[in-house]
Amino acid sequence: EFGRPCNFSDRPAELRVDICPDPSLGANFLDRDPCDVPLQCSQDMSEHEVNTERYESVSCGMNHVEGGWPKDINPQKMEQTIRFRKKIMERCIKQNNAIDIYEEYFEDQESADDAQECPSAKTINVFRDPNKVKRTATSMSWHPDGGRKLAVAYSCLEFQKATKDMSFDSYIWNVENPNKPEMTIKPVSPLTGTDTFSASTDGQVLWWDIRKLSEPTERLVLDPSKEGNLDNALGAISLEFESTMGLVVLDATGKAKTPAEKIVSTYAGHHGPIYALQRNPFFPKNFLTVGDWTARIWSEDIKESSIMSTKYQMSYLTDACWSPVRPSVFTTVKMDGTLDVWDVLFKQNDPTLSLKVCDEALYSLRMQENGRFLSVGSQLGSTTLLEISPGLCTLQRNEKSLVAAMFERETKREKILESRQRELRLKERSRSEQSKEEDTAAAAVVAGANANTAAAGANADGEESPEEMIARAEAEFFEAEKDVCEEKLIAD
Repeated sequence: EFGRPCNFSDRPAELRVDICPDPSLGANFLDRDPCDVPLQCSQDMSEHEVNTERYESVSCGMNHVEGGWPKDINPQKMEQTIRFRKKIMERCIKQNNAIDIYEEYFEDQESADDAQECPSAKTINVFRDPNKVKRTATSMSWHPDGGRKLAVAYSCLEFQKATKDMSFDSYIWNVENPNKPEMTIKPVSPLTGTDTFSASTDGQVLWWDIRKLSEPTERLVLDPSKEGNLDNALGAISLEFESTMGLVVLDATGKAKTPAEKIVSTYAGHHGPIYALQRNPFFPKNFLTVGDWTARIWSEDIKESSIMSTKYQMSYLTDACWSPVRPSVFTTVKMDGTLDVWDVLFKQNDPTLSLKVCDEALYSLRMQENGRFLSVGSQLGSTTLLEISPGLCTLQRNEKSLVAAMFERETKREKILESRQRELRLKERSRSEQSKEEDTAAAAVVAGANANTAAAGANADGEESPEEMIARAEAEFFEAEKDVCEEKLIAD
């Protein structure tokens, strides 16, 4: 039996097989001296491993009854308990004054192991949609207190694939218990806060007050001409709001009243819908967008082009987010199930870390506040919790100043290129207008010269004018008709 311990005991030798020599077979062999032949009579055994069934944990509570008092203290008498607590507190305070057990002596120094460690990520847990009809994990949000809970929203993104019995529930998961969600959120659950924004593919951005959801408090049509025409509006895919700067494309501070004032600026750079939009948490003037096959970093001062962009990927990009602790790090997910971590200070052409999370398409991405844990949502409703290496979630020395200098340098470079391009367009426009005026003047001069030449030639040679030629042709025609009619009468 596999795994059973072996028991050994002493016993006399026992002859199992006796093979007598055969001299006739000696010609087929060569003598070897000395000759050692090991023999093993025990049975061959192999070792193997199997995975046991997954252990399902259940959260439960218990009642705590006051206890643990010394024998000479009666818990029912408040004076004795207060006196004992005061004695314990004085002793603890004196210990804390003597030595700080939580003091970190090398807090400002970087860890050599973290600096030399290669970028990596490992899977911690996988949270699957408990419904039979699997839905895409479209949005996620971490709990602000400690990050031990993760809220995941699900929906069906395929056109006309949603069934009548499809669930609309979203869930809150405990990161330590992937077997069962801790809480179920219904669509009719109450919201927090009062002011919200929403954007839709019909080309409108609506301001809402959740105390009155029957109609929006304000409406904006995304018409690039700023005339408010809904037929010319562009559909909205993503929305990003920053309390001090408003929306990325819209002024949502409440001071703007007309559509021309609300649509501050537009940025054209992607070949399709923009699925992700987020400001840099350290530099709010710079924001990240994801669309088609690239991720781009923009500056609000540059409207015509992005200051930085990734090269075109082989698979479609669906989501991206900045690291909350490192200003130079952002992550992207793709349709082939790959997660890419980019560090623009390290290199710009290729990701620092590329990890195949699953074989399904990835649609959503969210990073915890401490930057250590990362949640990724897939097309079939699976949410994967990843832990990245400390080097990617630890602020490096002088990183903020280096990133600020990089963004400022790229912004200046784009401004110079933009002004140069504007000068070239103005020169080309003025050159084309000047050439058109010269061509018009030359054509007028040539036409006048031809007319004068024709009139002078006609007067000099005695030729007929066009009017005289037409009159003479009409007279000859009627004279010929008259002769024909007379001939017919004579014949009759």
